[in-house]
Amino acid sequence: MKQVIPSLGLGTFRVAPDVTTASVKSALELGYRHIDTATHYDNEAAVGAGIRASGVARDEICLVTKVWFDCLRHDEVLASLTQSHARLDVGTIDVALIHWPSPDGVPVRETIGALQEAVERGLIRHYGVSNFTAPLLEEAMSVPGGDAIVTNQIEVNPFFANRADVEATHELGVKVTAYMPLAEGRVHDDPTIRRIADHHRVSPAQIACAWLLARGIIVLTASRSRDHQRANLNALNVQLSEAELAAIDALDCGARNANPPFAPWNWARV
Repeated sequence: MKQVIPSLGLGTFRVAPDVTTASVKSALELGYRHIDTATHYDNEAAVGAGIRASGVARDEICLVTKVWFDCLRHDEVLASLTQSHARLDVGTIDVALIHWPSPDGVPVRETIGALQEAVERGLIRHYGVSNFTAPLLEEAMSVPGGDAIVTNQIEVNPFFANRADVEATHELGVKVTAYMPLAEGRVHDDPTIRRIADHHRVSPAQIACAWLLARGIIVLTASRSRDHQRANLNALNVQLSEAELAAIDALDCGARNANPPFAPWNWARV
C-alpha cells in the first residue's frame, strides 16, 4: 500500500484565516509535515502564508487541498485547482482530493480524468478522494486513472470506527485519512479513554490518535494551540496494548458527526 502522506497531519477545518497562518507555522516548526486544507475552508491563502513563514523546506511538506462537489466537471476541476494553486502560492500541490462525491451525478470518470490532467500540468502531484463509501471508492478506482488514488479521507474516531469503509479502503490498497478523530471533543470525557490516558500519562486526544495510528490510519488533528499540537504529535510514540485497543474498539456506537444532506450515505441509491 503506497503512502505518500505523512501519518499525522494538521487539519484546518473551521480555523479562521487570521488564526490559520500562525497555526500552520507553529505545527511545521514542531515537526508536522502534513497540512490539510480545502477550497471550502476559505483559508488556503493563510495556509500558504504559514508554510512560507515556517522556514521549512517546501519539499519536506505534504500539502493537501480539496475540490468542492460543485466543481467536479472537467473544466471546473482544473479551474478550481488553478485557483487553489494561486491562493496557496507555494508551488505544486502535493495531493488534491475530491471533497465529496458528486450528488449531481457528475461521472467520476470525468473528475478523475481532470485530476490526471492537473498532474500533467504540474498543478498537483497526486490525487485522492474524501467521504467516499466503499462502493463509490471501488467505482472510482475502476475508471482510467483510478488506480492512482492515494487516500480516502473519511470520518473515523473511537465512537465511529467506520469499519466497513476503513477495511474496504485498505483492501483496495488505499490509505485512510481520518478526520474528526476526537469526535468533536467527546474523547476528552470518555471514562475508558481517560483511564487509558492516565495509565500512559498522556491526554485522551493522544490516546484517540494512537488508536487510529495503530489501525494504519493517517490522522488529522485541528489543534491551534502549540502545546496541543506538540502533544498530538507525540501520539506517534504512544504504544497501546491489545487489551487497550480492544477496549477502545468497544466504544464504537456508530455516532457519525459529519452528516450533511448531500453526503452519499444519505443517497437512496447507496
